Amino acid sequence: MSVETASVPLSYLSFRLEEETFAVNVAKVLEILEVPYITRVPHTPNYISGIINLRGSVLPVIDTRIRFGLTPTDFTVNTCIVVLQVTIDNQSIVLGALVDSVQEVLQITNEQIKTPPSLGSKYRSEFLLGLVKTEEHFVMLLDMDQVFSAEELTAVSQSGQVD
Repeated sequence: MSVETASVPLSYLSFRLEEETFAVNVAKVLEILEVPYITRVPHTPNYISGIINLRGSVLPVIDTRIRFGLTPTDFTVNTCIVVLQVTIDNQSIVLGALVDSVQEVLQITNEQIKTPPSLGSKYRSEFLLGLVKTEEHFVMLLDMDQVFSAEELTAVSQSGQVD
């Protein structure tokens, strides 16, 4: 007697940027914060909003909308920072991603993930793991380890260092 193994669902945190819904694997999410005062850091890329003090540690904050080629974040009561741990070239970096609002945690199986179309996409395909159709809309699954290059992550991690 053979036992077929069903695809085990993974948890993804969904959030909004403008009118689009994105999601990241919850294994990458460390916490969600209200937006505190963000200190600007001169001579950093435009998508780096600045840094915040997170329990004594310097946390670089990324304007995710700018990084994805959208308009800068409009701060509202729903705007928050998703603290993520990303890994590039075996280097682990903790950073904050500004999002318009956090939605919900979705349970998604591999069978539900569709390949994103390449025509007319305004988002770089290497950022996307795929698309998932929910009852209301499509959700774009992000590969946060691909959103930044090793050079960009080095710039981000150094943005908060004091000489």
